[in-house]
Amino acid sequence: MTAFFSYLRRAWLGVWRSIDLARRVVLNLVFFGVLLLVYLALQPELPIRVEPDSTLLIRPSGAIVEQFSGSPLDRAWRDATDQAQNETRLRDLLLALERAAGDEQITQVVLDTRALMSVGIAALQEIEQAMMTFKQSGKPVIALAATLGQQQYYLAALADEIWLDPNGLVWIDGYANYRSFYREGLEKLEVEINLFRVGEFKSAMEPFIRDDMSDEAKEAAEYWLGGLWQQYLEGISRLRGMPLEILNQVILEFPHAVTARNGDFAELALEQGLVDELVTDPEARQRLASMGAPDAVGDGFRAIGVEEYLLATKSMDDSAKRKGVVAVVVAEGEILNGQQPPGVIGSESLAQQLRRVARDEGIDALVLRVNSPGGDAFASEVIRRELQAVRDQGKTVLVSMGDVAASGGYWISMGAEEVWASPASITGSIGVFGMLPTFAGTLDKMGVHADGVGTTPLAGKMRLDIPLDPSLRDIFQAATENIYSEFITLVAGSRSMSAEAVDEVARGRVWSGWQAADRGLVDRTGTLHDTVDAAARRAGMTGEYRVTYVEPRLSSLDQLVLDFTSKALRLVELETAQRDSWSLPSPLQDILRDLRALQAQSGQFTVAAHCLCRVNLIEPRRTVPRPLAPGWGVGADHWCFTRVGGRNSKRVFPPGGQSCIGCPT
Repeated sequence: MTAFFSYLRRAWLGVWRSIDLARRVVLNLVFFGVLLLVYLALQPELPIRVEPDSTLLIRPSGAIVEQFSGSPLDRAWRDATDQAQNETRLRDLLLALERAAGDEQITQVVLDTRALMSVGIAALQEIEQAMMTFKQSGKPVIALAATLGQQQYYLAALADEIWLDPNGLVWIDGYANYRSFYREGLEKLEVEINLFRVGEFKSAMEPFIRDDMSDEAKEAAEYWLGGLWQQYLEGISRLRGMPLEILNQVILEFPHAVTARNGDFAELALEQGLVDELVTDPEARQRLASMGAPDAVGDGFRAIGVEEYLLATKSMDDSAKRKGVVAVVVAEGEILNGQQPPGVIGSESLAQQLRRVARDEGIDALVLRVNSPGGDAFASEVIRRELQAVRDQGKTVLVSMGDVAASGGYWISMGAEEVWASPASITGSIGVFGMLPTFAGTLDKMGVHADGVGTTPLAGKMRLDIPLDPSLRDIFQAATENIYSEFITLVAGSRSMSAEAVDEVARGRVWSGWQAADRGLVDRTGTLHDTVDAAARRAGMTGEYRVTYVEPRLSSLDQLVLDFTSKALRLVELETAQRDSWSLPSPLQDILRDLRALQAQSGQFTVAAHCLCRVNLIEPRRTVPRPLAPGWGVGADHWCFTRVGGRNSKRVFPPGGQSCIGCPT
């Protein structure tokens, strides 16, 4: 027996020593890894130079936004691991074009639209203004494209010439506003929707109480969508030199024309004058090299991306020498209470930025750039008061509306002395609502019941597992109507209108920027640049002035980690596996997006000022079968390479399946 226990003891000690050895090896590897990163971070960064006869390559990736969402560390990691960025900042594109116009090293600009996923027409109009200024330098602009949806096509149309892949397509089918409706499904689940709203056009919550769009919602949507669509058509007509009636005819006859052309989208686009040439990638690279300069390898053109170009041309920024400062603060995303990350408007986080502007004696004027569909009504009022407080410090305060500044986004704008909107901004939606679903019937079906007592009639009644008490229903409706009255009063005071006049154009109705200007809801239409210029003039700046963006402050630790990590990761290439992301079906995504926008704050009933307005743009993906390249077949299966996030990805298709269906071009 003693020998047996001695054997167990030796075996246990052996296992323990193995575990301890593994622990030390792992810790040492981590330690040496940290030392390597420290060493790399301490190395001097190689300067980025702009070579002569370079091409500025503008290749927006993902969505074009006013402000990056998430942390800077996330973006640094994406860059280092060769993942495609899902956002491109609008102001970076505008600044790159401004600098390239006077840069002798840049001989041409190439617009590559293939990685662009979404952009609003208001942002496109900002880029258009910057591009028209750039073209005054006389440098050519070429657009390279494969699949052009209507957003990508507007961007490509800014170029002097559009070169389309011979297997590419142009797809312009108009603007739409479709939503899923859930009333019947919720009734089957016996979910009770308690909705409180003011304004017959405040249709944000209709999907929860109807099975179709109301007549009022259709009337309003047709009006503002028609206004945006007209601006789109006029823009394409102007940029392509195509009469408006011809462009309309091309779009309306598209189905018949594709059929007549036997599905040859590219030849059809060339024939209709939507593109200038059909050019393969190798041919495009060689032609662009002859127009500029070849790259180091010799099979392409010498190009520099926007981010690298801005880093290389920091010395061109002489704004530090200018007198007078206009600060720009970006308010982008849903409006929620408290501290929120970039890409979401937090009442406290944005208020802190506005207070920094108010305290800074070196700032003469402020422009709040709003790109928000709204959100929590109380949070919106907190931000509006802070904006008013900046004015009370004697500073000029203007608002510039981006793609959307509606409902709560319009509410916060009332703190400015002047409001500018893009002609294509989605704005208005002056109305409020609240919604509280209860699940007593659903739980009853499952055999779950709630019961109890309270010391007052309302005690314990704020529960989701019992029907909403009629007294609470009256309270919430009264609170909703009170906030709507406050909203109307604020707009009337800010816009020098009577409450009755505001109510006529309010009641939840959405307008385009042009339509809002006609109704007195905004002062002027113009770009962010126009608004900044106006703010400088109102602040008495007679000469050149400096524009500075006031960003959310990182903590000292976050800044240290960012500086350390981003510098280290630039010098080492990390190979990481790309995983296909699983996503919910579109209707479920819509439901979750709407519910997230309405989520109760701190577990309390929320009255929201949110428009939930969006333009539905379903961009086509090329799915026409193509034969495999010689030698690409493998056994009984077949496969092909495509590019995902900047690296190769192999797709396998079973025997008998069509070749490469679904591979993006």
